[in-house]
Amino acid sequence: MTDTFVALSDPTRRLLLDRLSEEGGLTLSDLCEDLPITRQAVAKHLAVLEAAELVASERDGRCKRHYLNPMPLAKMARRWLGRFEDVPMTALAGFHGAPVTRPAHRL
Repeated sequence: MTDTFVALSDPTRRLLLDRLSEEGGLTLSDLCEDLPITRQAVAKHLAVLEAAELVASERDGRCKRHYLNPMPLAKMARRWLGRFEDVPMTALAGFHGAPVTRPAHRL
């Protein structure tokens, strides 16, 4: 799960995942369009996403097509967000954060 958090920590990688969620089967050239970084930088970001199993790739002749793999995201959502689905809102109604401490008045 650490790999997933590391992969998601970068805005460029999140952008690549957004593009793959809109349209799967994109090549490296497709993913590089309109990005202000080099092709090699995009390839490195894809390698991080593949290592975290957020992106799956397959060869199509000379091209390599990339697809979003939503399973790690679903597992993370179940593990980290799912536990808060059943929390009654009334339990949080009185929560105001950490108590405010006020400095003692000096005479």
